[in-house]
Amino acid sequence: MSVKEYSLETSHGTIAVRESEGAGIPVLLVHGNSSAGAVFRNQLEGELGKTFRLIAPDLPGHGNSSDAIDPERSYCMEGYADAMAEVLRLLNVEKAVVFGWSLGGHIGLEMIKRFPGMLGLMITGTPPVAADEVGQGFKPSKHMGLAGKEQFTGEDVENYARSTCGEPFEAFFLDVVGRTDGRARRIMFEKFAGGTGDNQKDIVATAKVPLAVVNGIDEPFVNLDFVSKVKYANLWEGKTYGIANSGHAPFWDKPAEFDPYLKRFITDVSA
Repeated sequence: MSVKEYSLETSHGTIAVRESEGAGIPVLLVHGNSSAGAVFRNQLEGELGKTFRLIAPDLPGHGNSSDAIDPERSYCMEGYADAMAEVLRLLNVEKAVVFGWSLGGHIGLEMIKRFPGMLGLMITGTPPVAADEVGQGFKPSKHMGLAGKEQFTGEDVENYARSTCGEPFEAFFLDVVGRTDGRARRIMFEKFAGGTGDNQKDIVATAKVPLAVVNGIDEPFVNLDFVSKVKYANLWEGKTYGIANSGHAPFWDKPAEFDPYLKRFITDVSA
């Protein structure tokens, strides 16, 4: 199966994009901190990619995209959300489903008001927290501190790559983590801790957009008990879902279990 790769010139910098061959409803896939759109390979090259038009950009400062033209503007959840909405405008996509993983889920929540054509949002590895709830939404974890660290050692690259994607581990994870502009981690973390952007607890409590929440049961960073008790205005099928024997990236470690959720969600919200 062929995946198209191209780049777009945006106000945030050059954005690299992978796109599947499917002709169905467009689905924007937004990756996490220090990752890249390549992490969605199973979906891009699989049945989902044959059915739907999957669009997987690399965030500014990540993957094959350029570093941000203005790091202070782009390297935060709301800056990334603005960049992703700009990508969809440049592609003339007026309606789309959005899937956000980890940081990508927070970006998806910020996109709700920036992309009026959002048909639905699925988040994975993303606790919708207010600034003062970060300690409740996230679990203390050995490698959590790396999320905001600017300069990575070789050991940091390895630890971050292995803890975020788990097994099966592939060498390209090291490349994408190692390539990431370290300022992207530091600035994003500083702005998140400083409470910039919208209160994500309020977003999910009020947004009319259908919101699906699917996580790996063995999630190493996110407090799933917190996530299940958050007040959602329009929670898909009325509950949050967990995938057994899966960690922070169920679309990677358990695609056979994860993909049917995403397919059902896309089909439901685009009907």
